[in-house]
Amino acid sequence: MSLTSTLHSRYSTKKFDPDFKLTPDQESELLELLRMSPSSTNLQPWHFVIANTASGKARLAKGAEGFFHFNAPKIKDASFVVLFCARTDADMDYMRLLSEQEDRDGRYPSPEVKEQVFGVRNLFSDIHRYDLKDHPHWMEKQVYLNIGQFLLGAALMGLDALPMEGIDVKALDEEFDLRSKGYTSLVMVSVGRHAEGDFNMPSKTPKSRLPESYIFTQLD
Repeated sequence: MSLTSTLHSRYSTKKFDPDFKLTPDQESELLELLRMSPSSTNLQPWHFVIANTASGKARLAKGAEGFFHFNAPKIKDASFVVLFCARTDADMDYMRLLSEQEDRDGRYPSPEVKEQVFGVRNLFSDIHRYDLKDHPHWMEKQVYLNIGQFLLGAALMGLDALPMEGIDVKALDEEFDLRSKGYTSLVMVSVGRHAEGDFNMPSKTPKSRLPESYIFTQLD
């Protein structure tokens, strides 16, 4: 399937087939999508809580109780569910951890380049921490880059997916003790295959986008 046709056919699935299960190879490919996402300065300010069993999905569904109860079936009936979490801080220990991993992966031709990259990453981090004062939001933006890549990648694999911001992040943070680990929950994404009767399928609810003339400015 071409990229363009995938963009036109993918959609936010509202009803999953509970009998559909991803293969181990498909799950491995989804994990690689998560791990290989781009991020500003390669910051990678994320963590993922993943469930592919009934018990694991039941724990994630604790974030869809009360006001968000309408999202519970979309978690329990999916085959593979990811809770995207963002770092609450990128302190010096974390910056060094990144630097050492990049060094082990052979990214630095010399110690001088390693220190230069370390300095640049901290420079951009400090701009958001002190000048723009949006450091947590900056890290969340990187997680959203990951979510976008994940949704497109899943569609290219022929899978259906649904991103959900309608979750109780406090309940999920408590369930998985995320805040003590330096993270907070952000978005949940369910993956699987749509069920018949899903009202949001493009064949039943055509996709709608603003026209090119409204969203593009073409420069000469």
